[in-house]
Amino acid sequence: MSVDVHQHLWTSTFVDALRARTKPPYLDGWTLILDGEPPYEVDPADHERRDTTGLELALVSLSSPLGIEFLPPEECWPLIDAHHDGGLSLGEPFGVWAATCHSEPDPDRLAGDLDRGLAGLQIPATALPDDRLLDVLTARDLPLFVHPGPALAPAGTPSWWPALVPYVQQMHASWHYFHAVVRPRHPRLRVCFALLAGLAPLHSERLIARGGGGRGLVDRDFFVETSSYGPRAIDAIVRELGIDVVVNGSDAPYATAPDPGLGAAAAHAIRTVNPARLLEGDAHRQQTRRETP
Repeated sequence: MSVDVHQHLWTSTFVDALRARTKPPYLDGWTLILDGEPPYEVDPADHERRDTTGLELALVSLSSPLGIEFLPPEECWPLIDAHHDGGLSLGEPFGVWAATCHSEPDPDRLAGDLDRGLAGLQIPATALPDDRLLDVLTARDLPLFVHPGPALAPAGTPSWWPALVPYVQQMHASWHYFHAVVRPRHPRLRVCFALLAGLAPLHSERLIARGGGGRGLVDRDFFVETSSYGPRAIDAIVRELGIDVVVNGSDAPYATAPDPGLGAAAAHAIRTVNPARLLEGDAHRQQTRRETP
């Protein structure tokens, strides 16, 4: 059985909350209205309960590019609460990443949400991490998931532009920011970066050439997930970071989980062993030690 750490599924609770709004982001029927972007026709089939055969756990993620987490609290929280309530109602094998308000961070509210059984906290890559929120996570030994945030496409660019340019740039920046700034302040934090961190780990040679360091030093609690990439990119990341920090993510319904193309042992690590360590942390390490003869 495997784990998918990155799926999207808009429950009826969340859809109703989007339709209750009259300014972006909101849904008019199944037409999504966002600031600065043309109307987008959502396919309802994308957000119906999907086949999860072979999955022990599928973690549902808020659609951070909608910009919900940056709304004023009175607008932000009804949408986040709807995401949490709808996700928790799905039942097995679904789990839910918590979301939180970044316009006015509320550590106590995050703590209460996490204590409902949410898997950890998701933040947009465009948000500067608030130390108080990260302290709530480490106190519970729960992970952080960094996901692309809002992105505008310049006029005249094709539909794939946000996914290929600003999303990748955001993840690249987040990877380096967490290493340089966040890790010294939060040495016990486990983090998973979406879409292989925008392939930022592959730039270690340029980092060293520009005065950075760390090539050959791998932070085993900074994970990357595989969504939207395939064997060539995954192989390159494994060569740089090793297999132990790569976890399976699909970004369903917008993509499917890739075949790593590295053999059965690597697939088992990416789909089962590594996600367990990401999600369970010290508890997983202690259990592994107890089971080792």
